Amino acid sequence: MKTRIRKWMVVVGLGFSLSAQAGVYSDDLSRCLVESSTEKDKALLVKWMFTSMALHPDVASMANVTQAQRDAANKDAADMFARLMTVTCLEQSKKAIQYEGAAAVEQGFNAFGQVAGKELFAHPNVAQALAALQNHIDTKKLEIALGL
Repeated sequence: MKTRIRKWMVVVGLGFSLSAQAGVYSDDLSRCLVESSTEKDKALLVKWMFTSMALHPDVASMANVTQAQRDAANKDAADMFARLMTVTCLEQSKKAIQYEGAAAVEQGFNAFGQVAGKELFAHPNVAQALAALQNHIDTKKLEIALGL
């Protein structure tokens, strides 16, 4: 039960979803982005996502991200996206756009974001904080309501 809740929280926390209609070229691009990205690339993506999400009114008071930090994260992420698209995964990018359009790029980076987010949530500090949720969940109530 705890594992299912944690996996569900990862999906909800990221808000990414892959289209069920991904084509062969967007799949190739996704694979290239995921397999070719470095730990540094994934960290840049996570920083960019965090600095952007920190602007949401529901969490803005909890995060102290300066405009300079946000600008740096935007620049670093833009450089990374450009390098991955124009150097590292150039052939896959060209074919995905040619045969499946711009949506293929979105699907590729959704896959990359899911992997980066999964690694973020797997970090021991983050996993421990997420696991603390179970201290406040009425598991009996869930089990009864869900018929488990």
